[in-house]
Amino acid sequence: MRSSTRFQRTLVAAALTTTAMAGTAGWALGNEQRPVTGPVPGVSSWRADRDLGRQLPDPATASPAKVAAFFGSLTADERRALAERHALVVGNLDGAPVALRYAANARALREERAKARTYASDPDLPSRDRAAARARAERYTGLLAAGRQILAFDPRGRGQVAEVYGDLAGASRVAVIVPGSDIDLATFDRTENPYGTPAGMARSLYAATGQRTAVIAWTGYTTPVGIGPDAATGRLAKAGAPRLARFVQGLTASGAPDPAVFCHSYGSVVCGLAAPDLPATDIVVAASPGMRVAKASDLKTSARVWAVKNDTDWIDNVPSVQVLGLGHGADPAARDFGARTLPATKARGHSGYFVPGTDSLDAFARVALGATPGPPR
Repeated sequence: MRSSTRFQRTLVAAALTTTAMAGTAGWALGNEQRPVTGPVPGVSSWRADRDLGRQLPDPATASPAKVAAFFGSLTADERRALAERHALVVGNLDGAPVALRYAANARALREERAKARTYASDPDLPSRDRAAARARAERYTGLLAAGRQILAFDPRGRGQVAEVYGDLAGASRVAVIVPGSDIDLATFDRTENPYGTPAGMARSLYAATGQRTAVIAWTGYTTPVGIGPDAATGRLAKAGAPRLARFVQGLTASGAPDPAVFCHSYGSVVCGLAAPDLPATDIVVAASPGMRVAKASDLKTSARVWAVKNDTDWIDNVPSVQVLGLGHGADPAARDFGARTLPATKARGHSGYFVPGTDSLDAFARVALGATPGPPR
């Protein structure tokens, strides 16, 4: 009888979750996504390359520290030649020098744009495919604009990208933004609802710190699309967590300090699963549906853990459950979770936490700078 009651409660919670999210956000039902995993295309050629007279570090197995040591043993000309021969691999190789990754990703973007333009002009392809190729080519052109610093770029699936704001190589403080649902290469820096995008969040945080940090907008995992099993389960987060951990390990291996990691919405599920392997000073979750643990201490991290949620955020209507694989567990903003709290009285809605002038953004900036915004709760 007790088991039946729990099951009924789970069904009700799942129904409430869907109703709350659909009713307040106006989202469409989501499509199940296939997560992008493993090294980028071109890794076979990389593995077979013997121009240096030795085996190159395997992107699938070599630690970021070993990658950093390998590049440290090369001359500038050798590093540059590798980036030219294997642009996509080097651009996504965690632990490789930051400036080299920028250059490699710019080259990879140009190569992918050329391919997209070829597809777009192919009369044998359906008009829908040609239109999609044109859109991709335009997207790549935008990412190639002067001054942009692309630290990661993966054209597979819906596309993934990471962009740096500020001087990462010389920064004494670094922050990483991890977004939630409906974010990919096309929506990474959309102008509509900018503070709901990783690029908009990163730019806002960078400005709020007085440009005293380097801030990275990281869209390096396959995010859920709309409402559906992907948003209600941890499947995509489990695939994304190792990618986030490795990315941040690559930052520190290449000389950057441990970052403060800011996780929005479903991104906090990714951060919760990555936490034990995440070298970070702070983990900040905003609008979190849960981190798939019961308490902050269960995250097994030495980082300070912060949580923030405003009263107008629809995520507050989502039940804090995790049963039969559905839901993400306890609310990190709840008192008994054990996270430190940040203010959000001026923030509005699910994507209002990084809006200029809000108390939440001010608190985020102080965390990013290494300060303590207020007493722990």
